[in-house]
Amino acid sequence: MTTRHASCSCGKLKLTCEGEPVRISMCHCLACQQRTGSAFGIQARFARDQVSTIEGSATQFVRVGDSGGRATFNFCPACGSTVYWEIDRMPDFIAVAVGAFANPSFPPPTVAVYEARRHAWCMMPDLAVEHMD
Repeated sequence: MTTRHASCSCGKLKLTCEGEPVRISMCHCLACQQRTGSAFGIQARFARDQVSTIEGSATQFVRVGDSGGRATFNFCPACGSTVYWEIDRMPDFIAVAVGAFANPSFPPPTVAVYEARRHAWCMMPDLAVEHMD
């Protein structure tokens, strides 16, 4: 079984995931653009029981999405990196920022969401199979 470690920039907030993510997605919503400081956010969603450990303290930010659901983002109070988040409508899953794995061989996203807000130059990898709005 694959074991992956994710952490913030300074290493004070980290978690371990066992197995493959159930979904890897690229989000083009404006809130993810602002949260990441990039043109999109990439998340790997794991079943809660696949996240074996969470270490360190986190500061939380709760955001209400366009759909009315709440997402609770957990970020490092020292360096500010978002490491993982929980979505109230999906309590059995934890989303982890793919960049927190610091692994260039991490699998690519296969789902794109909020594509109406996608920067025109931003494309999904050729392996992408599903586009949603």
